[in-house]
Amino acid sequence: MIKPLFNLLILTLFSTIASAQNFAFGDYSQKEMDMKRYDADTSAHAVVLNEYGTSTINEVADERIKIIYEYHVKIKILDAKAFDKGTVEIPFYTESDDSYENVSEIKGITTYKDDDGIIQRAELNPSKVITVKENKYWSSLKFALPNLRSGAIIEYTYQHTTPFWDKFHAWHFQDDIPKITSMYEVHIPAFWSYNVLLRGSLRLTKNTSKLETGCFSRRGATCDCSHIVYGMENIPAFVEEDYMTSPKNFLSAIYFNLFEYTNLNTGSKILVTKDWKDIDYNLKHADYFGSQLRRKDLLKQYITPVITGQATELAKAKAIYAYIQKNIKWNGLNSRGSDDGIRKALDKHTGNVADVNLALVTALNSAGINTEAVLLSTRTNGLINKLYPVENEFNYVIARTTINGTSYLLDATDPLLSFGLLPLKCLNDQGRVMSLDKPSYWIDLVAEHRKKSTSSLDLTLQNDGKIRGTITTYSIGYQAYEKRKAIKKFNTIDEYVENLDEQMGKIKILKSEVQNLDSLDLPLSEKYEIEINAFDNLNHTRLAFNPFIFDRLIANPFKLNERNYPVDWGMPSDNRVILTMHLPENYVVENFPQGVAISLPNTGGKFITTFNVEDNGFTFSNMTQFSKSIYIPEEYPYLKEFYNKIISAEKAEIIFKKKS
Repeated sequence: MIKPLFNLLILTLFSTIASAQNFAFGDYSQKEMDMKRYDADTSAHAVVLNEYGTSTINEVADERIKIIYEYHVKIKILDAKAFDKGTVEIPFYTESDDSYENVSEIKGITTYKDDDGIIQRAELNPSKVITVKENKYWSSLKFALPNLRSGAIIEYTYQHTTPFWDKFHAWHFQDDIPKITSMYEVHIPAFWSYNVLLRGSLRLTKNTSKLETGCFSRRGATCDCSHIVYGMENIPAFVEEDYMTSPKNFLSAIYFNLFEYTNLNTGSKILVTKDWKDIDYNLKHADYFGSQLRRKDLLKQYITPVITGQATELAKAKAIYAYIQKNIKWNGLNSRGSDDGIRKALDKHTGNVADVNLALVTALNSAGINTEAVLLSTRTNGLINKLYPVENEFNYVIARTTINGTSYLLDATDPLLSFGLLPLKCLNDQGRVMSLDKPSYWIDLVAEHRKKSTSSLDLTLQNDGKIRGTITTYSIGYQAYEKRKAIKKFNTIDEYVENLDEQMGKIKILKSEVQNLDSLDLPLSEKYEIEINAFDNLNHTRLAFNPFIFDRLIANPFKLNERNYPVDWGMPSDNRVILTMHLPENYVVENFPQGVAISLPNTGGKFITTFNVEDNGFTFSNMTQFSKSIYIPEEYPYLKEFYNKIISAEKAEIIFKKKS
């Protein structure tokens, strides 16, 4: 299970005086202009010179109380690889007509040296700031800073307002480039109480607070405010690497979760962060969730003909699962609740993830198969904070059913997912089972299937210097799912094979056969007749042959000196290859690699090769196996060295030659 790094900060009043100050817009020093590299990280392509933000709860022009967030940053662009920092995208919520977010007060400037070494300034043209509607819920404001070049200093500032008090702006101290100074100043009236979470491995260099007397007033209601400053200096870049969950699980940042607030009309306290029993009650009675699940007969007319003739519960469940997959197309939107209702989603043949999977839960229950909904947070959405329950941290819902003592986790949003296979995005720590007749509870979201493939190569060296034969591969579990996705990207199997043929270099595909592409419960079978130009010309009498014909490792995916977050594959994996080579009678094996056996500590995995010379040929086999889904940071050096040894082993060649 992944353990996030965090500390809970209580909003208490310290004796020290809070002090923070925004820096002047457009100012720069000669030292900043002349900077060629960042000495604390010479590999950096850019560095944040200064970053300041502030959030305040106050009444705005329309007499509504909103959170006002202001952001200001100044970045030194050291080389062209950091030009992406000059393109800015600010998301904001826009679904409701009367409750929406707004981004305004945008300013931007680029300070740079021209070709003659003269310092020039280029300001952002407001007409170049565009708003893009991303979906029914979100829009983005986008702009690009002008005259970007290596050595330039870019700077921009904006204001973001929201009427949603539970969306107090988080502050990310760490990013993918280093920062010299990062400061966040907040003013929180006593009418609002927040739990504050510091996540990540870095510690604050500044954390001060003071009481602001009578700072907030609204229609006769007055209160004091907590004025708090959080700061860090000399912040290293967070370097992302393959096989990880959301960076926000590990980035050093501060998050605010609304605990309670005061109703300014009645003076009563409204508790927002509640016990699970309160969230259970709300969800079970919500129109977008529990009310949908209680109507078991809603889909009965659809489901009855689907399960007719199915003899077992498992067969019925698989038939219903396939029916929902086929008849409700996922619209790409994540959600923990149904938008317009599962019946409408089935009639319209489209819906968000909750429409699809709540329909699946209801359909299975209507067939008498006990099924519950499971709330979760996807890998990109981040880990759930379990110190206190917050419903809106969940962004996804799946189904959980138990048949003959075996539990199955189901997601019907992807027509290529076999029964019981969750997509990688859902394999993220734990999910919360929401039962209609008992308290909710946590379950582990782990892969029940491996990523597994077995390949058999039967090849023969011809007298004309070419190698011909067959490759047969069986893909199982997640490997089959990934292969099916890859094939379905093409209009036909033939197009997929043509593309594969182009990628395989000297290997030419003569004939192909793909089976079980749409039979999701069966292994995906691929069989190819191939031809390899073994010799450059027929005068050669010796051949150096690398038996790792495909998926050979060239580069180690793990390059960091130290990694302080886990390596997370999502599921164990097992890849096996058996190669049989037949040689003409006038050829002999001259040299061959010794067998290799490499293991990770604590039975974490292994890489094994074997080589056997036989009459008129040889057999070669290799196996790569990772027995765990997650490897903790302490195992990273072993995993890195494991890959180094695999890369070295896969360089080995088999030499065979003509007999003299």
